[in-house]
Amino acid sequence: MKDAHILDKVSLLRLAFKELGDQELQDIAVLTEFRTYPPGHVLCHEGAYEEVFYIVADGSVVVSMKMPDGEGERVLRVGGRGELVGEMALIQNAPRSATVCTSTECTVLEMEKEDFETILRRSPRMAIDIIRITLDRIRANDRAMIADLQKTNKVLRQLDRNKLEFIQVAAHELRTPLTVLNGYSKVLQSYPELKANAALAEVVDGILKGTERVHEVVNTMLDVTRIDVETLKVASVPIPVKRVIADLLHGFEKAAAERRIGIEPTYAEDTPNINGDPALIQKALYHLIINAIKYTPDGGKVTISTRAVAAENGLPGIEIAVKDSGIGLDAEHHELVFEKFYQVGSVAIHSSGKTTFKGGGAGLGLAIVRGVARAHGGKAWVESTGHDEVHFPGSTFYLQLPVEPVKPQAS
Repeated sequence: MKDAHILDKVSLLRLAFKELGDQELQDIAVLTEFRTYPPGHVLCHEGAYEEVFYIVADGSVVVSMKMPDGEGERVLRVGGRGELVGEMALIQNAPRSATVCTSTECTVLEMEKEDFETILRRSPRMAIDIIRITLDRIRANDRAMIADLQKTNKVLRQLDRNKLEFIQVAAHELRTPLTVLNGYSKVLQSYPELKANAALAEVVDGILKGTERVHEVVNTMLDVTRIDVETLKVASVPIPVKRVIADLLHGFEKAAAERRIGIEPTYAEDTPNINGDPALIQKALYHLIINAIKYTPDGGKVTISTRAVAAENGLPGIEIAVKDSGIGLDAEHHELVFEKFYQVGSVAIHSSGKTTFKGGGAGLGLAIVRGVARAHGGKAWVESTGHDEVHFPGSTFYLQLPVEPVKPQAS
């Protein structure tokens, strides 16, 4: 390495500040000092208030930033001769935004904050140069971040495809043994000897209920693999919305009665019937209602209301709102609950059961709701003031559909 004492301050400053004249460079040089540091020396500590500005004269430095949630550090850039370090913190009177560490033995030109501010006041061109350097860094960081995001998104899309393919295969593989088990259980149930034995009859009845529950989960797994906005084709036939809701509520009467949950439908006079895919819309409404029951405590209330609305594109539509008096949902989860497999809270503490309070599930129901909405050209969302298991603020889930299905725009 060259001896620090013979390094030319002015030539180094000219490399860093290309727009400055010789006199300005000489004025700056008078206020600076060369210092040499060993490898691994920290020049700038992220989060610290420090009062020195550096220009790398020889060797190299690494600029890094701590990532949130304990994910380690991200290297922003590696700098060599002519690199400016620590200038923005001095300009902003703010803590260091990154850590700068020498990666080799490194000689730097140092300037104290007071002298740095004096030079900035004297030399507007130096300030402009620093702005230019900062903007160049921002552009470079943006390009690197965009490239990283594109790479990450590509990997996530592939993982999502792999996951759905696995679910589809697993669900199909489960269907056959479930069908066999269900069939043999029904045969056993028909035997007179079994009917005469109350204990055995109860066992077989439990097996049948278990297979039906697993079969329902398997069907939900298959549904979520089919609901793809870009490929799912929906039928367009008349759907009597009030009748569909009434039929669904009839199926939930027993479960609601066991938990003393009141379910009340209210239909606005202008509620239109719509055209769409009956099976898909029935599934979406089923998952909205069962979700409301599941997160409403015993003795609570669920209200299903409908009204005519104008959709975002101005076309006539219907809005179905399912409101509960349950535990509510914090704002940070309002979008995430519609993602496949997303669960609010710890899965380990969820109870089992389709309609038990806070009962567990596969985390697919609301993903199906949004998929059905988008496949028809509609939308689904939730409103809630927050999660509270003492005062139970509740949540309202909305399903908005056009009267005529609209092919969704590719995103």
